[in-house]
Amino acid sequence: MTKSLKTILAETGKVSFTNKEILTLAAENGFEAKDAYRLISSSLNRIKRGLYSLEAPAPSAPVAPQMPQTAMANIAFRGVASVSNDEVYVPSVDPTYIKWGEYNTIMKIIKSKMFFPTYIAGLSGNGKTMMVEQACAKVKREYVRVQISPETDEDDLIGGFRLVNGETVFQKGPVVKAMERGCILLIDEIDRATNKIMCLQGVLEGNPILLKKTGEVVTPAEGFNVIATANTKGRGSDDGRFTAASIIDDAFLERFVCVIDQPFPQPTIERKIVEKHMAKFGVEDSEFAEKLIAWSNVIRKTFEAEGVEEVVSTRRLCHIVKSFSIFSDRMKAINMCISRFDEETRTAFLDLYTKIDESQLNENGEIVEQTSVDDVVADYNAYNEEKEEAPF
Repeated sequence: MTKSLKTILAETGKVSFTNKEILTLAAENGFEAKDAYRLISSSLNRIKRGLYSLEAPAPSAPVAPQMPQTAMANIAFRGVASVSNDEVYVPSVDPTYIKWGEYNTIMKIIKSKMFFPTYIAGLSGNGKTMMVEQACAKVKREYVRVQISPETDEDDLIGGFRLVNGETVFQKGPVVKAMERGCILLIDEIDRATNKIMCLQGVLEGNPILLKKTGEVVTPAEGFNVIATANTKGRGSDDGRFTAASIIDDAFLERFVCVIDQPFPQPTIERKIVEKHMAKFGVEDSEFAEKLIAWSNVIRKTFEAEGVEEVVSTRRLCHIVKSFSIFSDRMKAINMCISRFDEETRTAFLDLYTKIDESQLNENGEIVEQTSVDDVVADYNAYNEEKEEAPF
């Protein structure tokens, strides 16, 4: 039986070897250079740069920190080492989450374990990402979240070469990890990407993909699926609200089976969300919750009527509750959390809340004292028109 290169090294009686010594012994015994490098990368203990040992390092010797086995898996493929960080996990159940909108639709898609690429579109802060996360948490499905930016490319998504412990290895990207584990791949803010995400076209077909840098073919495991979220439907933002939103290639969009529209929740649902956050932060003020919902409802109606250019999202209401839990001052909490708007908009929103806070509300959170929500909307529109017509 032909001796292995490692056996030949052991028979020399030496414990440590340099790169040159290993390559020389390999050549003298009919091995190729690639066999020597494979042995160096997979079977020898690195003492320092260019020096390797057949024995495990002594306990007292300095050892490079090693990640837990569950967090890093080393794989040798065609002589190229690859590493895959374990970023796949089952999300935790959030006790503040309220099921609403298309939650049941997403839940059915996830439970089916079918490959069913889904695109969710809606304004910022209305719970698109959290809906997918909490659906996965409910049924204990693993998922990987990828945050897209204009700089995201194939190296970020599929994988690329990295320097790990002084060695160059191929690190698999989140897309490959999700495929191998058969989990949900959540691509967040997909409309922020450039044409560099075209590398995902094959992934969106549910077929095996080739890792060009290693030659490995990755076949998606059962249960793998792609869900993308975005503020637009891939046609850019005409109103200029989402300036980073790009126009996505039509051939890319065509690979999504369905598009789900995500609006803001109805007032009754949103009130439950706000009250859950109040409970989370130890705040008991149901009246404030009712008036926040009425306030945001008026602003959104005005926004839909193109009477105002800004809108208060569900996420922003939760931010207000968090601020209120610290400062115990309604107006201060609101002012702090809408300060990102321009001065005129902020002043108008504060004036609007003051009017609502002084009014009486019915059980649906609607204003009933001398006026209605629609009347407040009309008054607010008139205020904006008067502001626009005012001379400089």
